[in-house]
Amino acid sequence: MLKILVRLYLVIIVAYAGALLLIPDAIVGLFHERFMAYNLDQAKGVQTLIVRQFQQTPQAQWPALEKDLAAAFSPLEVTLQRIDQAGLAPAEQARLAQGLYVVRLADWGYYETALAPLDPQWLVRLHSPDDPLDINLLSWGVTVLIGAAMLGCLLLWVWPHWRDLERLKETARRLGQGAMSERTQIPPRSNIGELAGVFDTMAGDLERHVNHQRELLNAVSHELRTPLTRLDFGLVLLYDEVPPASRKRLLELVGHVRELDELVLELLSYSRLENAEQARERVEVSLLELVDSVLGGFAEELDSRGIQWEVRCESELPRFVLDPRLTARAVQNLVRNAMRYCDESLLLRLRLEDGACLLTVEDDGIGIPPEERERIFQPFYRLDRSRDRNTGGFGLGLAISRRAIEGQGGTLTVAQSALGGAQFRIRLPAG
Repeated sequence: MLKILVRLYLVIIVAYAGALLLIPDAIVGLFHERFMAYNLDQAKGVQTLIVRQFQQTPQAQWPALEKDLAAAFSPLEVTLQRIDQAGLAPAEQARLAQGLYVVRLADWGYYETALAPLDPQWLVRLHSPDDPLDINLLSWGVTVLIGAAMLGCLLLWVWPHWRDLERLKETARRLGQGAMSERTQIPPRSNIGELAGVFDTMAGDLERHVNHQRELLNAVSHELRTPLTRLDFGLVLLYDEVPPASRKRLLELVGHVRELDELVLELLSYSRLENAEQARERVEVSLLELVDSVLGGFAEELDSRGIQWEVRCESELPRFVLDPRLTARAVQNLVRNAMRYCDESLLLRLRLEDGACLLTVEDDGIGIPPEERERIFQPFYRLDRSRDRNTGGFGLGLAISRRAIEGQGGTLTVAQSALGGAQFRIRLPAG
């Protein structure tokens, strides 16, 4: 908002300065005859007095009279000049030849020089010199004070807009963080009251739609779990009653039911994490111990598959305040993902970086193309090579991991690993 104020002020000042430079000349040029007539009337009295003084004095004494008048009229300059040496324009020569006075205009339409004929050879010149330095400084001071007054008026006018727009921005930020009940609380009389009203209406509609979607997802998920549990239990009971030739098929059906039940659990987890920032815990934990405990749950499977796994802590890490449940869930999903695609190596690395903790999960698999690295965090998105459920999962694990980390103010990104596969980077703030 400060940038807008500065830009607006600069535009006004530049426009004001341009107007001071251009508009007076344009007006004087447009009404030149009127300004000339006005200034001739203004200068006529003084010129007449000076000319009368010279005409009443013998020509031989004109130089002495010139000095006396110059001293009397100072700082105005009174000088005698020969007409043929005065650098006159043809129009000025014609006026002087007719015995008329001549004026030369300066800025803002005021006369700078007045010329009056004394005889066919001589004229008297009355010139207004430039203002002294202190007067110029005072004039600039007036201009600066006018600019400051304009800035003050602009601040008074912009402040309500600034305040209400900041409130609107903060409300939008809170809505983006999942606080769907946030509203601007900007009164209708505000200059952006109509905009705020439309925004609040949109926020209300958005909250209603999100709540309906969440309620529907929770209801459907809970309603599905009951028949799935019954179906799983019933199929297990049938195992001893079916012929041996059909038992393999029955076990496959049990596996499909349990896979569907796992999908429902993932959907519920993803839905609950929508407001992870509001529902998170804040516990001081050791990240190294948390990672070790997570890997402990995979140790048997990792060893059985012959995967070489390692945890590296490059420095002594302090204890961090975070949500251990959400962090562990994110790390679990990343380790499970790395196990699916690695060939034989899996590496977890912990280190401090700019006051934050950087946790990376790397594998030596086939990696992720750069154009796919953001899409893989979308729900139900799986790379083409991982459409098979045996490797691709449901496409929710990485989306859940990102929500779990971002809900704590951290970030989750993916890059190329030095091992050849993917490198998932969790960055958690120190606070």
